[in-house]
Amino acid sequence: DRKWKDLTAMDGFYETQPVPNPFSKYFHSSPKWFHKFEVLTNHFVELVAPWLIIIPGLPRAWRIGGGLIQIVFQGVLISSGNLSFLNWLTAVPSICCLDDAFLLRLYYPFMTGTEATAAYSQAVSPAVGQAVPVARKIISVVFTALIAKLSMPVVRNLLARRQIMNGSFDRYRLVNTYGAFGTVSDVREELIIESATNLAGPWKEYTFKVKPGPLTRRPPWISPYHFRLDWLMWIACVCGGIERSPWLLNLLKKLLEQDEGVMGLLESDPWASNDETTELKVQSANSEEDSTSRDPRDFADNDGTVKSTPSKVPKYIRIERYRYQFNFDKTVVDGNGRALYWKRERVGRYFPRQGVVTKDILNDIIAG
Repeated sequence: DRKWKDLTAMDGFYETQPVPNPFSKYFHSSPKWFHKFEVLTNHFVELVAPWLIIIPGLPRAWRIGGGLIQIVFQGVLISSGNLSFLNWLTAVPSICCLDDAFLLRLYYPFMTGTEATAAYSQAVSPAVGQAVPVARKIISVVFTALIAKLSMPVVRNLLARRQIMNGSFDRYRLVNTYGAFGTVSDVREELIIESATNLAGPWKEYTFKVKPGPLTRRPPWISPYHFRLDWLMWIACVCGGIERSPWLLNLLKKLLEQDEGVMGLLESDPWASNDETTELKVQSANSEEDSTSRDPRDFADNDGTVKSTPSKVPKYIRIERYRYQFNFDKTVVDGNGRALYWKRERVGRYFPRQGVVTKDILNDIIAG
Protein backbone atom coordinates (compact mmCIF):
# COMPACT_ATOMS: atom_id res chain seq x y z
CA ASP A 1 0.00 0.00 0.00
CA ARG A 2 1.50 3.34 -1.04
CA LYS A 3 0.07 4.94 2.09
CA TRP A 4 3.00 3.50 4.05
CA LYS A 5 5.40 5.23 1.63
CA ASP A 6 3.71 8.62 1.46
CA LEU A 7 3.16 8.59 5.26
CA THR A 8 -0.66 8.75 5.12
CA ALA A 9 -1.44 5.25 6.40
CA MET A 10 -2.44 6.46 9.87
CA ASP A 11 -4.81 9.15 8.57
CA GLY A 12 -7.65 6.65 8.54
CA PHE A 13 -6.28 3.64 10.42
CA TYR A 14 -7.93 4.33 13.77
CA GLU A 15 -11.34 4.77 12.16
CA THR A 16 -11.11 1.78 9.81
CA GLN A 17 -9.45 -0.82 12.08
CA PRO A 18 -11.47 -3.97 12.84
CA VAL A 19 -12.76 -2.99 16.29
CA PRO A 20 -12.05 0.54 17.60
CA ASN A 21 -11.88 1.18 21.32
CA PRO A 22 -12.94 4.24 23.37
CA PHE A 23 -9.64 6.03 22.62
CA SER A 24 -9.55 5.37 18.86
CA LYS A 25 -11.67 8.42 18.13
CA TYR A 26 -9.19 10.73 19.84
CA PHE A 27 -6.20 9.14 18.10
CA HIS A 28 -8.03 9.63 14.80
CA SER A 29 -8.55 13.33 15.47
CA SER A 30 -4.80 13.98 15.81
CA PRO A 31 -3.29 16.48 13.33
CA LYS A 32 -1.86 15.33 9.99
CA TRP A 33 1.74 15.97 11.05
CA PHE A 34 1.30 13.66 14.03
CA HIS A 35 -0.06 10.88 11.81
CA LYS A 36 3.01 11.21 9.58
CA PHE A 37 5.20 11.01 12.67
CA GLU A 38 3.35 7.84 13.67
CA VAL A 39 4.14 6.19 10.32
CA LEU A 40 7.82 7.14 10.60
CA THR A 41 7.89 5.78 14.15
CA ASN A 42 6.26 2.57 12.93
CA HIS A 43 8.96 2.16 10.26
CA PHE A 44 11.71 2.67 12.82
CA VAL A 45 10.23 0.32 15.42
CA GLU A 46 9.48 -2.47 12.94
CA LEU A 47 12.49 -2.18 10.60
CA VAL A 48 15.38 -0.79 12.66
CA ALA A 49 14.73 -1.36 16.37
CA PRO A 50 14.31 -5.17 16.11
CA TRP A 51 18.02 -5.48 15.25
CA LEU A 52 18.81 -4.26 18.78
CA ILE A 53 17.18 -7.50 19.98
CA ILE A 54 18.34 -9.88 17.26
CA ILE A 55 22.04 -9.10 16.72
CA PRO A 56 24.15 -11.03 19.26
CA GLY A 57 26.96 -9.42 21.20
CA LEU A 58 25.50 -5.93 21.41
CA PRO A 59 26.01 -3.98 24.64
CA ARG A 60 23.55 -4.72 27.41
CA ALA A 61 22.16 -1.17 27.32
CA TRP A 62 21.30 -1.55 23.62
CA ARG A 63 19.45 -4.80 24.23
CA ILE A 64 17.45 -3.29 27.08
CA GLY A 65 16.69 -0.23 24.97
CA GLY A 66 15.48 -2.43 22.12
CA GLY A 67 13.17 -4.34 24.44
CA LEU A 68 11.74 -1.15 25.95
CA ILE A 69 11.07 0.31 22.51
CA GLN A 70 9.01 -2.72 21.52
CA ILE A 71 7.11 -2.86 24.81
CA VAL A 72 6.21 0.85 24.72
CA PHE A 73 5.23 0.63 21.06
CA GLN A 74 2.91 -2.32 21.68
CA GLY A 75 1.45 -0.49 24.67
CA VAL A 76 0.52 2.45 22.44
CA LEU A 77 -1.12 0.10 19.95
CA ILE A 78 -3.06 -1.59 22.75
CA SER A 79 -4.37 1.78 23.93
CA SER A 80 -5.46 2.86 20.44
CA GLY A 81 -7.61 -0.08 19.37
CA ASN A 82 -9.04 -3.50 20.18
CA LEU A 83 -6.48 -5.59 18.31
CA SER A 84 -7.21 -8.71 20.32
CA PHE A 85 -4.21 -10.48 21.90
CA LEU A 86 -1.90 -9.65 18.99
CA ASN A 87 0.04 -6.82 20.65
CA TRP A 88 0.14 -8.51 24.05
CA LEU A 89 1.82 -11.59 22.57
CA THR A 90 4.19 -9.41 20.54
CA ALA A 91 5.36 -7.65 23.70
CA VAL A 92 6.07 -10.87 25.61
CA PRO A 93 9.40 -11.79 23.89
CA SER A 94 10.70 -8.26 24.50
CA ILE A 95 10.36 -8.75 28.25
CA CYS A 96 13.24 -11.24 28.00
CA CYS A 97 15.50 -8.32 27.06
CA LEU A 98 15.08 -6.87 30.54
CA ASP A 99 17.45 -8.71 32.86
CA ASP A 100 17.00 -9.09 36.60
CA ALA A 101 19.38 -6.26 37.41
CA PHE A 102 17.29 -3.85 35.34
CA LEU A 103 13.96 -5.03 36.73
CA LEU A 104 15.30 -4.80 40.27
CA ARG A 105 15.68 -1.04 39.83
CA LEU A 106 11.96 -0.68 39.21
CA TYR A 107 11.04 -1.64 42.76
CA TYR A 108 14.31 -1.74 44.73
CA PRO A 109 14.05 1.87 46.10
CA PHE A 110 10.74 0.94 47.72
CA MET A 111 12.01 -2.29 49.28
CA THR A 112 15.41 -1.29 50.69
CA GLY A 113 14.48 -2.57 54.10
CA THR A 114 13.88 -6.19 53.18
CA GLU A 115 16.65 -8.74 53.64
CA ALA A 116 15.53 -10.69 50.56
CA THR A 117 15.97 -7.66 48.29
CA ALA A 118 19.39 -6.87 49.72
CA ALA A 119 20.57 -10.45 49.25
CA TYR A 120 19.22 -10.62 45.71
CA SER A 121 20.82 -7.33 44.66
CA GLN A 122 24.20 -8.51 45.96
CA ALA A 123 23.86 -11.75 43.98
CA VAL A 124 22.78 -10.10 40.73
CA SER A 125 24.94 -6.97 40.62
CA PRO A 126 28.32 -8.73 40.19
CA ALA A 127 26.97 -10.64 37.17
CA VAL A 128 26.22 -7.45 35.26
CA GLY A 129 29.00 -6.65 32.81
CA GLN A 130 30.63 -10.08 32.96
CA ALA A 131 31.85 -11.64 29.72
CA VAL A 132 29.41 -13.86 27.83
CA PRO A 133 30.43 -17.56 27.94
CA VAL A 134 31.99 -18.91 24.73
CA ALA A 135 29.38 -21.66 24.38
CA ARG A 136 26.62 -19.10 24.46
CA LYS A 137 28.36 -17.00 21.82
CA ILE A 138 28.66 -20.02 19.53
CA ILE A 139 25.00 -20.90 19.93
CA SER A 140 23.98 -17.31 19.25
CA VAL A 141 26.09 -17.10 16.08
CA VAL A 142 24.80 -20.44 14.75
CA PHE A 143 21.21 -19.45 15.47
CA THR A 144 21.70 -16.09 13.78
CA ALA A 145 23.21 -17.72 10.69
CA LEU A 146 20.32 -20.19 10.47
CA ILE A 147 17.69 -17.49 10.74
CA ALA A 148 19.55 -15.36 8.19
CA LYS A 149 19.56 -18.21 5.66
CA LEU A 150 15.89 -19.01 6.21
CA SER A 151 15.03 -15.33 5.93
CA MET A 152 16.43 -14.94 2.42
CA PRO A 153 13.16 -15.87 0.61
CA VAL A 154 11.26 -13.72 3.10
CA VAL A 155 13.44 -10.72 2.27
CA ARG A 156 13.04 -11.36 -1.48
CA ASN A 157 9.30 -11.41 -0.96
CA LEU A 158 9.51 -8.19 1.03
CA LEU A 159 11.28 -6.46 -1.87
CA ALA A 160 8.98 -7.89 -4.55
CA ARG A 161 6.34 -5.74 -6.20
CA ARG A 162 3.64 -8.32 -5.44
CA GLN A 163 4.18 -9.53 -1.90
CA ILE A 164 2.69 -12.56 -0.18
CA MET A 165 1.29 -11.18 3.06
CA ASN A 166 1.08 -14.40 5.07
CA GLY A 167 3.10 -17.35 3.82
CA SER A 168 5.81 -19.90 4.62
CA PHE A 169 8.96 -20.63 2.61
CA ASP A 170 10.57 -23.51 4.47
CA ARG A 171 9.44 -27.00 5.33
CA TYR A 172 9.20 -26.44 9.06
CA ARG A 173 7.74 -22.93 8.82
CA LEU A 174 10.42 -21.45 11.08
CA VAL A 175 10.58 -18.10 9.28
CA ASN A 176 7.45 -16.74 7.65
CA THR A 177 5.93 -13.61 6.24
CA TYR A 178 3.28 -12.05 8.41
CA GLY A 179 1.48 -8.84 7.74
CA ALA A 180 -1.36 -7.16 9.54
CA PHE A 181 -2.83 -4.08 7.87
CA GLY A 182 -0.53 -4.13 4.87
CA THR A 183 -3.38 -2.26 3.21
CA VAL A 184 -5.21 0.47 5.11
CA SER A 185 -8.69 1.45 3.97
CA ASP A 186 -9.60 5.08 3.38
CA VAL A 187 -13.16 4.67 4.61
CA ARG A 188 -14.92 2.38 7.05
CA GLU A 189 -17.75 0.28 5.71
CA GLU A 190 -19.92 -1.96 7.85
CA LEU A 191 -22.17 -4.87 6.96
CA ILE A 192 -25.56 -4.46 8.62
CA ILE A 193 -27.78 -7.55 8.69
CA GLU A 194 -31.52 -6.89 8.61
CA SER A 195 -34.53 -9.22 8.73
CA ALA A 196 -38.27 -8.85 8.47
CA THR A 197 -41.46 -10.85 8.74
CA ASN A 198 -42.94 -9.03 5.78
CA LEU A 199 -41.38 -7.68 2.60
CA ALA A 200 -42.92 -4.31 3.34
CA GLY A 201 -41.11 -4.19 6.69
CA PRO A 202 -40.31 -3.16 9.26
CA TRP A 203 -36.71 -4.31 8.79
CA LYS A 204 -34.84 -4.81 12.05
CA GLU A 205 -31.05 -4.70 12.46
CA TYR A 206 -28.99 -7.29 14.31
CA THR A 207 -26.64 -5.72 16.85
CA PHE A 208 -23.26 -7.35 17.40
CA LYS A 209 -21.40 -7.24 20.70
CA VAL A 210 -18.49 -4.96 19.76
CA LYS A 211 -18.47 -4.01 16.07
CA PRO A 212 -19.97 -0.62 15.13
CA GLY A 213 -23.71 -0.73 14.66
CA PRO A 214 -25.91 1.54 16.80
CA LEU A 215 -24.90 5.13 16.14
CA THR A 216 -25.04 6.16 19.80
CA ARG A 217 -22.96 3.28 21.17
CA ARG A 218 -19.37 4.00 22.14
CA PRO A 219 -16.91 1.21 21.26
CA PRO A 220 -16.03 -0.95 24.29
CA TRP A 221 -12.61 -1.98 25.55
CA ILE A 222 -12.18 -5.73 24.99
CA SER A 223 -8.41 -6.21 24.53
CA PRO A 224 -6.85 -8.76 25.00
CA TYR A 225 -10.05 -10.70 24.36
CA HIS A 226 -11.11 -11.59 20.84
CA PHE A 227 -14.65 -11.48 19.46
CA ARG A 228 -14.11 -13.56 16.37
CA LEU A 229 -17.50 -13.08 14.71
CA ASP A 230 -17.21 -9.30 14.87
CA TRP A 231 -13.73 -9.49 13.31
CA LEU A 232 -15.00 -11.83 10.59
CA MET A 233 -17.73 -9.35 9.71
CA TRP A 234 -15.06 -6.68 9.21
CA ILE A 235 -12.93 -9.04 7.11
CA ALA A 236 -15.92 -10.02 4.97
CA CYS A 237 -16.62 -6.36 4.26
CA VAL A 238 -13.07 -5.50 3.16
CA CYS A 239 -12.56 -8.72 1.18
CA GLY A 240 -15.31 -8.11 -1.35
CA GLY A 241 -18.48 -10.03 -2.20
CA ILE A 242 -20.08 -12.84 -0.25
CA GLU A 243 -18.48 -15.41 -2.56
CA ARG A 244 -15.23 -14.74 -0.69
CA SER A 245 -16.97 -15.19 2.68
CA PRO A 246 -19.36 -18.12 2.11
CA TRP A 247 -19.71 -18.69 5.85
CA LEU A 248 -22.05 -15.69 5.86
CA LEU A 249 -24.70 -17.82 4.15
CA ASN A 250 -24.82 -20.18 7.10
CA LEU A 251 -24.90 -17.24 9.49
CA LEU A 252 -27.95 -15.79 7.75
CA LYS A 253 -29.65 -19.17 7.82
CA LYS A 254 -28.99 -19.58 11.55
CA LEU A 255 -30.35 -16.08 12.20
CA LEU A 256 -33.59 -16.94 10.43
CA GLU A 257 -33.78 -20.14 12.46
CA GLN A 258 -32.99 -18.11 15.60
CA ASP A 259 -30.38 -20.67 16.55
CA GLU A 260 -29.58 -20.21 20.25
CA GLY A 261 -25.84 -20.72 19.78
CA VAL A 262 -25.62 -18.05 17.09
CA MET A 263 -27.97 -15.62 18.83
CA GLY A 264 -25.72 -15.87 21.87
CA LEU A 265 -22.89 -14.37 19.82
CA LEU A 266 -24.94 -11.20 19.27
CA GLU A 267 -25.70 -8.33 21.59
CA SER A 268 -29.44 -8.86 21.27
CA ASP A 269 -32.20 -10.41 19.21
CA PRO A 270 -34.13 -7.64 17.42
CA TRP A 271 -37.26 -9.80 17.46
CA ALA A 272 -37.18 -10.27 21.22
CA SER A 273 -38.54 -6.79 21.91
CA ASN A 274 -39.57 -5.56 25.33
CA ASP A 275 -43.22 -6.37 24.81
CA GLU A 276 -42.40 -9.89 23.63
CA THR A 277 -39.87 -10.77 26.34
CA THR A 278 -40.68 -11.89 29.85
CA GLU A 279 -37.94 -11.83 32.46
CA LEU A 280 -38.44 -13.71 35.68
CA LYS A 281 -36.18 -14.09 38.67
CA VAL A 282 -35.92 -17.50 40.27
CA GLN A 283 -35.29 -18.26 43.88
CA SER A 284 -32.29 -20.13 45.14
CA ALA A 285 -31.67 -23.56 43.62
CA ASN A 286 -32.02 -24.98 47.12
CA SER A 287 -35.67 -23.98 47.33
CA GLU A 288 -38.21 -26.80 47.31
CA GLU A 289 -40.37 -27.00 44.17
CA ASP A 290 -42.61 -29.58 42.61
CA SER A 291 -40.45 -31.62 40.20
CA THR A 292 -43.40 -31.86 37.80
CA SER A 293 -43.87 -28.11 37.61
CA ARG A 294 -43.85 -26.61 34.13
CA ASP A 295 -43.26 -23.08 35.41
CA PRO A 296 -40.92 -21.16 33.04
CA ARG A 297 -38.67 -20.48 35.99
CA ASP A 298 -37.65 -24.13 35.87
CA PHE A 299 -35.74 -23.32 32.69
CA ALA A 300 -34.00 -20.17 33.87
CA ASP A 301 -30.37 -19.39 33.09
CA ASN A 302 -27.65 -19.43 35.73
CA ASP A 303 -28.30 -15.78 36.50
CA GLY A 304 -31.97 -16.46 37.15
CA THR A 305 -33.24 -14.78 33.99
CA VAL A 306 -35.54 -16.51 31.57
CA LYS A 307 -36.67 -15.07 28.28
CA SER A 308 -39.70 -16.24 26.38
CA THR A 309 -39.54 -17.12 22.72
CA PRO A 310 -40.46 -14.14 20.50
CA SER A 311 -43.92 -14.35 19.01
CA LYS A 312 -42.59 -13.23 15.62
CA VAL A 313 -40.05 -15.15 13.59
CA PRO A 314 -38.27 -13.39 10.69
CA LYS A 315 -38.81 -14.79 7.22
CA TYR A 316 -36.72 -12.52 5.02
CA ILE A 317 -33.12 -11.39 5.49
CA ARG A 318 -30.56 -9.20 3.73
CA ILE A 319 -27.21 -7.48 4.27
CA GLU A 320 -26.80 -3.76 3.68
CA ARG A 321 -23.51 -1.91 3.37
CA TYR A 322 -23.02 1.39 5.21
CA ARG A 323 -20.17 3.85 5.45
CA TYR A 324 -19.37 4.75 9.08
CA GLN A 325 -17.45 7.79 10.35
CA PHE A 326 -16.66 9.15 13.78
CA ASN A 327 -19.02 11.98 14.66
CA PHE A 328 -17.36 15.06 16.17
CA ASP A 329 -20.40 17.33 15.98
CA LYS A 330 -21.87 17.37 19.47
CA THR A 331 -25.06 19.02 18.23
CA VAL A 332 -26.03 15.96 16.19
CA VAL A 333 -28.38 13.76 18.23
CA ASP A 334 -30.84 10.95 17.61
CA GLY A 335 -34.60 11.09 18.05
CA ASN A 336 -34.23 10.62 21.81
CA GLY A 337 -31.74 13.46 22.19
CA ARG A 338 -28.72 11.18 22.62
CA ALA A 339 -25.45 12.29 21.08
CA LEU A 340 -24.26 10.27 18.10
CA TYR A 341 -20.89 8.58 18.36
CA TRP A 342 -21.03 7.54 14.71
CA LYS A 343 -22.59 8.91 11.57
CA ARG A 344 -23.36 6.73 8.59
CA GLU A 345 -24.73 6.68 5.08
CA ARG A 346 -26.02 3.77 3.04
CA VAL A 347 -23.67 2.61 0.30
CA GLY A 348 -25.79 -0.14 -1.19
CA ARG A 349 -26.82 -3.76 -0.96
CA TYR A 350 -24.19 -6.38 -0.11
CA PHE A 351 -26.33 -9.52 -0.35
CA PRO A 352 -28.40 -10.35 -2.25
CA ARG A 353 -27.73 -7.89 -5.03
CA GLN A 354 -31.46 -7.60 -5.62
CA GLY A 355 -34.47 -8.63 -3.59
CA VAL A 356 -34.19 -10.62 -0.39
CA VAL A 357 -33.54 -14.23 0.62
CA THR A 358 -35.45 -16.73 2.70
CA LYS A 359 -34.35 -19.87 4.52
CA ASP A 360 -35.28 -22.04 1.54
CA ILE A 361 -33.28 -19.89 -0.85
CA LEU A 362 -30.26 -20.01 1.47
CA ASN A 363 -30.50 -23.81 1.66
CA ASP A 364 -30.47 -24.01 -2.14
CA ILE A 365 -27.44 -21.71 -2.38
CA ILE A 366 -25.52 -23.61 0.31
CA ALA A 367 -26.35 -26.96 -1.31
CA GLY A 368 -24.88 -25.63 -4.53
